[in-house]
Amino acid sequence: MGRQTLKAIGFYEHGDIDKLQFLELPRPEPARGEVLINVKAVALNHLDLWVLGGLPALKLEMPHIGGSDIAGLIAGLGDGVVGLQVGQRVVVNPTLSCGNCAWCRRGEDSLCDEFGVIGEHCRGGAAEYVVVPARNVMPMPDDFSFIEAAAVPLVFLTAWRALITRGQLRPGESVLILGASGGVASAAIQIARLAGATVYAVTSSPDKMEKARALGADWVVDRTQENWSSAVYNATNRQGVDLVLENVGAATWFDSLRSARKGGRIVTYGATSGPRPQTDIRYIFWKQLTILGTTMSTRSEFDDVMNLVWQGKLKPVVDSVFPMEEAHAAYRRLQAGEQFGKVVIEIG
Repeated sequence: MGRQTLKAIGFYEHGDIDKLQFLELPRPEPARGEVLINVKAVALNHLDLWVLGGLPALKLEMPHIGGSDIAGLIAGLGDGVVGLQVGQRVVVNPTLSCGNCAWCRRGEDSLCDEFGVIGEHCRGGAAEYVVVPARNVMPMPDDFSFIEAAAVPLVFLTAWRALITRGQLRPGESVLILGASGGVASAAIQIARLAGATVYAVTSSPDKMEKARALGADWVVDRTQENWSSAVYNATNRQGVDLVLENVGAATWFDSLRSARKGGRIVTYGATSGPRPQTDIRYIFWKQLTILGTTMSTRSEFDDVMNLVWQGKLKPVVDSVFPMEEAHAAYRRLQAGEQFGKVVIEIG
């Protein structure tokens, strides 16, 4: 019957990266409507660092296993699962929703009354095996690598909903993308270009500037060398941009408001530097700005994004790949902000 345990990287208590441990746990069995995935690759997100550190009101089964972005092989099927088979290569949609509430019936999964994220609200894919709802898996092409597939879901889904669904980005508009070396930002540059927008990007080194340009950014500024909001203001003929994609929070919020043009939009999906920014309300009403929040995606957006990836119109950006035995080093690279794109852990 083979080994009935799994190896994983997880933690028993919140804290820094030194709290991560190599674990051996019982292998889960898929319940009705679930599938068992033999994980081949899992990509890290800043979410993994935040969950490790502890989030307010987040109560977890310990030990917790992180990892929202999962690609692998189906190793088992629960009762009632149809249309999938053991051995199939799949990528996982990390958004969890009940499918029954009013929001889900409208197709708004990310507003579900029981909304969750794999790897945050339940055990994730930083393990040899993980159980997920069958409706969360999508078969992937045979010629697409597990590493690249794992680098897609959370960041591309977040960027797509932020720019296209919530931000309503249109051809000919301009968009400012902060932290252009991050996973969501590197995805957002590609999505904005695909939408026909002019892309302004902010990053932190000459090397990252070149990589942002290679992805499609039209104009890039190094925030360590000059005031980025002033540079954006001057580069747009003192007009500002149509849309600012904001995830940094307290450290950038004031300048993001300044960087939006009259009638512009701020779309926010995170608060990396803190959730309580300085806000000058006069910028909002005088420039008639619209501020929009966004989180994750819907199932239809997952389908749209992954199909564009399979077609080669959107491409995952992999910064580095670590074996499972070097998971601590992978987490540290992400924590240090050294990466451009996704840090991926290869399982097995």
